[in-house]
Amino acid sequence: MGGTDNSSFVQGEDRVLILTPLKDAASHLDTHFRLLSELNYPHQSIDLAFLVGDSKDDTHNVLKDGLKRLQAPSNPSRFRSTMIVEKDFGDDLPQTVEERHSFKAQGPRRKGIGRARNYLLYAALKPEHQWVLWRDVDIVENPSTVIEDLMKHDKDVIVPNIWFHRYDANGKDIQGRYDYNSWQESWRGRRLRSKLDKDTILAEGYKEYRTHRSYLNWMAHDNLKKRQKNLHKEVALDGIGGVNILVKAEVHRSGINFPCYAFENQADTEGFAAMAKRAGYGVFGLPNYVVWHIDTEEKEGNLYGRKKKKKKDKGDHVKVNDGV
Repeated sequence: MGGTDNSSFVQGEDRVLILTPLKDAASHLDTHFRLLSELNYPHQSIDLAFLVGDSKDDTHNVLKDGLKRLQAPSNPSRFRSTMIVEKDFGDDLPQTVEERHSFKAQGPRRKGIGRARNYLLYAALKPEHQWVLWRDVDIVENPSTVIEDLMKHDKDVIVPNIWFHRYDANGKDIQGRYDYNSWQESWRGRRLRSKLDKDTILAEGYKEYRTHRSYLNWMAHDNLKKRQKNLHKEVALDGIGGVNILVKAEVHRSGINFPCYAFENQADTEGFAAMAKRAGYGVFGLPNYVVWHIDTEEKEGNLYGRKKKKKKDKGDHVKVNDGV
């Protein structure tokens, strides 16, 4: 699609809207505010908007108190504006890690998340915004330059790789791979989708649906020096996860949102990627640029093929672009 004037975002002139849906997120907000405060992109060019819905903890009050401190007149790093949207969707899905990530919960859960994203998007997006950054509340570590780093690629939709820290008995970080929703389609995945009912949501990474897709997680170099050397290598994607997505605002304005129904057998962020590609927009990932998610301590068993890197299926093509 159309390009962007690179000079404007290099100089921090482009307006950025950061969107974060929240549910039972009180324990994550201190870290979230710290990471927002550390962002290098000019804060006066950033608007923050949050949706709080169906929370049973003190998310709303903790959020209000945190924003009050963040936006204090005495804080020279305060943001251009903040917004809190309150909307309960009647979501009573279980919130334990095992229940939330169970196969049975995926269809209703992803439909619900998609609905919440859309509600927040349409409440907060303004004509002056050039970019939208979708950012989960449970990120624990990222480069302070993450916004401008992603902007420089000038892609319609782009995501980094999402890993988590977990330490073994000897204190070694295993650098776990977190987000398996960022992938390239395989011929097996296409064949599987052709046999599914149109209203079925294909939950990626579960033994019930063996797609043999190529995951962004496993396209990264294990060696830190090699990752840094190839930090801006790009790969085209067919599905994306929602932890950290940078979107040109024109994509959303063109009607590309997060389906709360089955679109090409995907919903939420994976459905968003499918919809964007159907409309002719580019969807990309950076395998060597890592943003770190909290370790959800997810147990092995319900997610197949994640113990080791899977070999690429014969006939599956991995398209790679180097550089920005």
